[in-house]
Amino acid sequence: MQDPIPRLETRNLVRRYDGRLVVDDVSLSVLPGQVTCLLGPSGCGKSTTLRMIAGVEMQDAGEIWVDGKLVCDTVYRVPPERRHIGLMFQDFALFPHLRVGENVAFGLGGTADEKAARVGELLERVGLSGYDRNFPHELSGGEQQRVALARALAPRPSIMLMDEPFSGLDNRLRDGIRDQTLDILREQDTAVLLVTHEPEEAMRMADTIALMRDGRIVQQGAPYNIYNAPADRAAVSFFSDVNVVRGTVHGALAETPFGQFLAPGVPNGQAVEIVVRPQHVKLDFDRAGKGPVPTISDGTAVRGEVRRARFMGGESLVEFEMEFGGPRFKVTVPAVFLPKNGTPMWLTIRRDKCFIFPVH
Repeated sequence: MQDPIPRLETRNLVRRYDGRLVVDDVSLSVLPGQVTCLLGPSGCGKSTTLRMIAGVEMQDAGEIWVDGKLVCDTVYRVPPERRHIGLMFQDFALFPHLRVGENVAFGLGGTADEKAARVGELLERVGLSGYDRNFPHELSGGEQQRVALARALAPRPSIMLMDEPFSGLDNRLRDGIRDQTLDILREQDTAVLLVTHEPEEAMRMADTIALMRDGRIVQQGAPYNIYNAPADRAAVSFFSDVNVVRGTVHGALAETPFGQFLAPGVPNGQAVEIVVRPQHVKLDFDRAGKGPVPTISDGTAVRGEVRRARFMGGESLVEFEMEFGGPRFKVTVPAVFLPKNGTPMWLTIRRDKCFIFPVH
């Protein structure tokens, strides 16, 4: 069976500003009805990639394809208005002097009746029936965002590019509008490329995440795979707090204060970092200076003293000063757990939940 043709595909996109490489060999594809998220810190090249796809900026190398047809390389270029691509930005970009209905109808072809029918249909879909005569300044931030969505959907784009469109909304409002937006886009089989710097948003919305750093895509895959099989220490750190323990490999085993860790394929004498998230550190109480017996699954326990404990709502965050020194160890515990400062406890690292990376 032949693989489906991507709705959107970029091949080896490159963009330079004043000789500085901003987008470096970016290749990705998005199928109809799929949401792909470009995730990375500010300044990593995400928005520049979006602007090249939209046609408002030209690449220095590479190609952009839509439904198996070339729309842009460094010689040939389909103008932005003929690419059937919708755009949504964080500032909504509504026209303040036009009413809601006029904003949604802006750029639509057809007769007045056809436009009115399309505007009415979309405003009803986003829960804003009867708002067509309002001006944008009369609406809340969430309502303005829904108008921006209706306007972007009006021409029935086959591709939607979204640049941090929900960042201006408060957290409680954001989740509901985000989910509603995705439902509408998936119903219309739209291919979505979303830019964000928030890992939680990417995990919640995306079918595929492309993790960007310094202009390059360092890892692509389903959210579960990106989170549980990160490419490097920086990839782990981008999604959550981490604890790092250093060790040295001898005979495919990394020696650390927490005992040995398997390090297959790593040469003798190589320094490595064992990276573990706070929720994967196990705690045990001190029993007259003694901790739990070492096990294969959890290794050797190390003693630490509580230096800070905070309740975070669904969990508690406890910070420890470890006997072997180094930065404080962070541990998250479900529900309420607030031991006093100075309380001794024993920490172990789950071997099935840690990551080992060579130190370069």
